[in-house]
Amino acid sequence: MAIPNSRSTLKEYCLRNLGKPVIDINVDDDQVEDRLDEAIQYFSRYHYEGVERMYLKYKVTADDVTRMTTDVDPYYATEKGTIQDNIELEEGTSTTGETVGDLLLEDGFKVLNEKSTGAVTTWTEAENYLVVPDSIVSVINVFPFSDRSNLNMFDVKYQLRLNDLYDFSSTSIVHYELTMRHLDFLDHILVGEKPYRFNQHQNRLYIDMDWNEAVSADEYMIIECYRKLDPTTYTDIFDDIYLKRYATALIKRQWGQNLSKFSGTAMLGGVTLNGPELFSAALADQQKIEEEIRSIQPPVHMQQG
Repeated sequence: MAIPNSRSTLKEYCLRNLGKPVIDINVDDDQVEDRLDEAIQYFSRYHYEGVERMYLKYKVTADDVTRMTTDVDPYYATEKGTIQDNIELEEGTSTTGETVGDLLLEDGFKVLNEKSTGAVTTWTEAENYLVVPDSIVSVINVFPFSDRSNLNMFDVKYQLRLNDLYDFSSTSIVHYELTMRHLDFLDHILVGEKPYRFNQHQNRLYIDMDWNEAVSADEYMIIECYRKLDPTTYTDIFDDIYLKRYATALIKRQWGQNLSKFSGTAMLGGVTLNGPELFSAALADQQKIEEEIRSIQPPVHMQQG
């Protein structure tokens, strides 16, 4: 059996799995390519082996700091509303604030005339984002930007280790652990973490902070994220059992969909086409594989994206 190690070999594997060349697979080559794209996209999105957890570092430049502190062109918002003079009331409706018909007034009879003032407001937003690679599917964490974790002679943790924990044989490790947790808790309460936002379709990592104060040029920023594996680099992806089964099910579904309009057509030799049945069987295979992939996912972490 030929082991798929590329897109073309995966395509041939799926077609052979459906019966080629013994059976004529009534699916256009472009349709097969579309289904392969769909299968690889689903695999990279939901299968735990389609992505890798990693750390990326970025060196901030002076141009970045300037851009982060500059607003984009403003845009304007106009108040919505239309002039509604002389509202016609339902028959039997009172204008004294007591409604006896179908028309109910929110604030009594005084709101019979609703006019828009035409107010216009100006809005701006900052360009406080970094453009991340297209392969990033989610961001888990953005690490602290200050040097409070550095081990220098003025650091609290350094002094703690130097003066109190020089010999763990005479100092309880429990005390050390509790102390470090307390320091981390104080750091979280008094300093906090920088809020961030990420959306995969924008490829922008927004970090909401004062860029003039929090970071300087030539400093490094580190993000913890999930990145899609590149099949052209890691060709073993094409031999994944779930990807092969899922791609085959999608092509089979396309085959059944193509034959649906010929349902019940009698062929030579008494063979009758049954596209809907083939489509239903392929759809059941697809849903079953998706459930299996979801069932083997690791526990969900807090992610942005």
